[in-house]
Amino acid sequence: MEMKKPMNFLLFLLFLFFSPSTGSSIYNVVSLGARPNIRTDSAHAFLQAWAMACGSANPATIYVPPGQYYLGQAHFVGNCRNTDITIQIDGTLVAPANYRVVGNAGSWIMFEGVVGVSIYGGTIDGQGSGFWACKASGNTCPDGATNLGFTNSKNIVINGLKSLNSQMFHIVIDRCENVNIQKVMVMAPGNSPNTDGIHVEMSTDVTISGANIRTGDDCISIGPGTSNLWIESIACGPGHGISIGSLGWNLKEPGVQNVTVKTVTFSGSQNGFRIKSWARPSYGFVKGVLFQDGIMENVNNPIIIDQNYCPHGEDCPGQVSGVKISEVTYKNIHGTSATEVAMKFDCSSQNPCSGIELEDVNLTYQNQIATSSCTNAVGYAHGLIQPSSCLK
Repeated sequence: MEMKKPMNFLLFLLFLFFSPSTGSSIYNVVSLGARPNIRTDSAHAFLQAWAMACGSANPATIYVPPGQYYLGQAHFVGNCRNTDITIQIDGTLVAPANYRVVGNAGSWIMFEGVVGVSIYGGTIDGQGSGFWACKASGNTCPDGATNLGFTNSKNIVINGLKSLNSQMFHIVIDRCENVNIQKVMVMAPGNSPNTDGIHVEMSTDVTISGANIRTGDDCISIGPGTSNLWIESIACGPGHGISIGSLGWNLKEPGVQNVTVKTVTFSGSQNGFRIKSWARPSYGFVKGVLFQDGIMENVNNPIIIDQNYCPHGEDCPGQVSGVKISEVTYKNIHGTSATEVAMKFDCSSQNPCSGIELEDVNLTYQNQIATSSCTNAVGYAHGLIQPSSCLK
């Protein structure tokens, strides 16, 4: 008797995973009306799939097959029965080419109040070039939208996602808990304004690892109220580096603490490891930060604390920063600076930076020894330190 050919092993695993016996459910957006033609708005099908997954008593998967899907604004709201929802994207989601359609929505794709949501794979294209051109023209423009946002959520995974050409920030984590971002890629032109790669604020227990970020602003920005943040294995550039801040715009602003940033390569970026605050009164603080294992490749400001932050020299408060910066360690940082001053600590006269530690830092400028600059900065150095430490 002729033997049947064995089933493809991957398909067999998918069959087991999604078979009724496992109690899992799968919702294919195409089956619900999505059209991979970048002309038909598929938002209704995505929201319908979300409603079904959200209301399911069993773990659920929303599946996006290969193809390009035009997606108007999509707001996925929580309070779900289900706390185990996977969104598997094998295609590309494309934002409206007319930037005004979502330009005042805050976020193009937003998850609010969700628990246990995982996004795997796929590409999201914000088509932000029209918005950037509007901003450059000086005309009246919308505020701009984030490609992907999570707010008031917990137990979130984003794995293998590619985010392209967001109008503003690419991925925003706001007021969230237990978030794991792995192997994402963020791409936007180096001159695209305010296109931060990943922004975290008012959140705790967030991990970002294995990211490749090339954009027009901070590769990763860390806002007020962030704690227990782990960042590792990042490629950054072009962009403005990895920044804590800007902080201190509001008087009653929560602080940033317990942040680790390890194994980062900066290539042609404006900054490397940066902390920045406005020169104005604030109860904010930065405490317990480790910057370790950094490679600088022609970076303008490899190591910088700037407590007189004022981009473009416009609307500068011109006061004294109230943000207290302490217990910041820079360890095993090597490479080249694009400017002579490779280490700059410009701290507050009211609240000098304290507990700054340098260990094994070797930065050069045009094959020469670079220089360092310190204002109101107190700390100590050990190991090889080039340029020489200027800390008090």
